[in-house]
Amino acid sequence: MIEPIHDAARARENRAIARALQIIERRAAEPGQLMSDPDNCGRFFRLRLVSEPREHFEVAFLDTRHRLIKVERLFSGSIDQSTVHPRIVVQRALALNAAAVLLAHNHPSGNPEPSAADRVITAQLKQALGLVEVRVLDHFIVTNTAALSMAARRQV
Repeated sequence: MIEPIHDAARARENRAIARALQIIERRAAEPGQLMSDPDNCGRFFRLRLVSEPREHFEVAFLDTRHRLIKVERLFSGSIDQSTVHPRIVVQRALALNAAAVLLAHNHPSGNPEPSAADRVITAQLKQALGLVEVRVLDHFIVTNTAALSMAARRQV
């Protein structure tokens, strides 16, 4: 029989888990990390966004070989939406000399399905960034159980 974990032990475990996640996130976000595997990229964004109670929109800026230059949280919103401004994403991509980007946002509701608004903003960003020769490689929707790749569904 497995004994129940006492409150003090659970608190110690929670602190250890939180610290481990901070280390993993910091290492994953180091410049130069290769960001070409969709499963790993989904896990990366899931680590960053899974516990957020509000919707956030992040962008990983990549070089020509899909190595990470920088990841930034550009927009934050409410429990079910955040406003994304393509102009800001394009400005950051140019400032960082990015050749490609990965987009991600979370759905605190737990539903990983892309909304109509998700598909629209993905198309707008792809068009706007394409004008300055920056490729949109994928858009991930993160929930507490998964990170859905819109590129895998041919929606990017």
